[in-house]
Amino acid sequence: MAAHTIGGNMEMTTFVMLIERGKTYNKINKAMVEAHVGHIKNLDDNGKLVLCGPTKGFTGIAGMIVFTAESQEAAEAVCKSEPFVAGGYATYKLFSMRVGNKENNYLL
Repeated sequence: MAAHTIGGNMEMTTFVMLIERGKTYNKINKAMVEAHVGHIKNLDDNGKLVLCGPTKGFTGIAGMIVFTAESQEAAEAVCKSEPFVAGGYATYKLFSMRVGNKENNYLL
């Protein structure tokens, strides 16, 4: 797991959510996209969003959200509350990620 401390003593883990297109993905409407963006904004407002965006060249994968959470359970809750998933338009794959950066000498 990639645990790190953010602004205090709480350890956070970085997670990657791959959003997989479901059979009804092409039926997503503007209101659903706005709800999806609201979900991302909420993650950002709470200091948990690392990056996000649509993907190109990955069959069946619509996009990804990289975020931090306190636990695997908290990360699962984030994924299940994603409007595309909650609405049945998409499924997801979730995994934790070891982040390399200056602070940890790029994992050397």
